[in-house]
Amino acid sequence: MTKIAFFDVDGTLVGDSSVPTPATVETVHRFQALGNLAFICTGRSKPEILPDIMAIGFDGIIGAGGGYIAYGDEILHHHTMPEKAVREIIEFFDAHKIGYYLESNSGLFGSKHYKDTIQATIGEYCQGDEAKIVELTTANQWFYDLIDSYAGREIDYADVNKISFINREVGYQTIADKFGQQFEMFHMTVPFFGKESGEIAVKGNEKQTAIELVLNKLKMTKADAISIGDANNDLAMFRACGYNIAMGNGTDELKAAANEITTDVDHDGIAESFKNNNYFK
Repeated sequence: MTKIAFFDVDGTLVGDSSVPTPATVETVHRFQALGNLAFICTGRSKPEILPDIMAIGFDGIIGAGGGYIAYGDEILHHHTMPEKAVREIIEFFDAHKIGYYLESNSGLFGSKHYKDTIQATIGEYCQGDEAKIVELTTANQWFYDLIDSYAGREIDYADVNKISFINREVGYQTIADKFGQQFEMFHMTVPFFGKESGEIAVKGNEKQTAIELVLNKLKMTKADAISIGDANNDLAMFRACGYNIAMGNGTDELKAAANEITTDVDHDGIAESFKNNNYFK
């Protein structure tokens, strides 16, 4: 029977380097070679799904936390934020010195001081340990390079999938109370961005509803679906799939909801899980 697997990206397909290991790539390929389907299911917007990840050859993409869905060359769903609201959020963030970046399918656009804000949150996360700060900054360089590659380009404010904010100035709940009635609010899943940071997305877009749309399109059922994740936003994947795998580096809440806990992302958790199950038999 054909299965379909939904893979989270950060902390699941890739670690801090944002490059999948050879064992992870081989596992996805073997799974597909048996006639199964493999989808990315991530909070990242399309430009953040880097070439090393895309080169694996996934059958489809759920991006922007469910705001964008593609199966092969067919776009099944693409829901963007209203331009007026995007500009109002930006005005609020600029006024309160909150760093942010706009996520669209045409690019990733950082605020003027987004990098300084991230470096400050990295410093707090590493508790001033200079060696750890350098290590984490180096690992995050791909992200800075990606945003910088879009610097100076014209922004289409009507084509924004999601806004991520890096914040040390205003409590997360204050921001959630201000914008949560109109938008979905999520705590940021990148640990070194800090506990007051988060994401603002279109209401109704989440991994569960996106997976259900894909299953309906492909005439598959929840029992056919496998999910693999590491963070609390992957609980939505778990609700949509019949078998759910938590990475060893996953949150306690996700592990408690999982059918299985595998090894962590740095020890090929995907490969270990699929090898120990019957996906290659």
